[in-house]
Amino acid sequence: MIYNMNNRVLGKGSWISIGAPIVTEIVAKFGFDWLLFDMEHGGINESNLLANMHAAKNSGVKIIVRIGEYSASLIAHVLDVGVDGIMVPHVESVSEAERIVKAMNFPPNGFRGLSTSTRCFTYGLDASQKPENMSQPLFLAQIESYEGVCNAESIASVEGVDMLFVGPRDLSFELSMRHNLPTIEFDDALKRVALAARRSGKQAGILIRDSAKIVQLENYGYTALALGSDMGALKAGLKNIVKNL
Repeated sequence: MIYNMNNRVLGKGSWISIGAPIVTEIVAKFGFDWLLFDMEHGGINESNLLANMHAAKNSGVKIIVRIGEYSASLIAHVLDVGVDGIMVPHVESVSEAERIVKAMNFPPNGFRGLSTSTRCFTYGLDASQKPENMSQPLFLAQIESYEGVCNAESIASVEGVDMLFVGPRDLSFELSMRHNLPTIEFDDALKRVALAARRSGKQAGILIRDSAKIVQLENYGYTALALGSDMGALKAGLKNIVKNL
């Protein structure tokens, strides 16, 4: 597979949770560099994934899919559809990261099954497409626990990991629940993850619900920022309408 660094850097993106293609199409027209299709907590699923991808395609936006948990078969299926990358939640160790990397790659670098009749190979209509000529998909390892923070530097060093992406709600909740156990302040955890990514030449990313925190997080070293979600924007807009009635 081809590793093109110019195509592997993500800027400002947004979260797609609703799963309605018309909503995805609207969000894609706002100039985001990438969209995260959420299969863990959102309305994106294997049945509507392709329709949502078609809705966003004319905007040239990169599509990253967050799956609910590690599943080699689901990773392969999502990549066969032609997404640009995969986010996996709750990555806590080098062994987990390495297992995901192998699931995302064809032999000899992994064990992903090969079918040239899939969408990512133009359904077999282009005989010149070969696995070795395909762009390597992005892998965003989500850090959402104390263990993940402690192992962030070693996870970032794994070849095939492109980004450490903080899940702020899960991480802050998990850290606050570690009664009588070793823990770390949330803000310190954010700095630690960003530093770990930078030391390995990888990106650090995070979901932001408050735009006032953008500068602070950029100063920490976060360069891939998911700015809110389609559902959040819908709720905020409706609240504003009702407030002014």
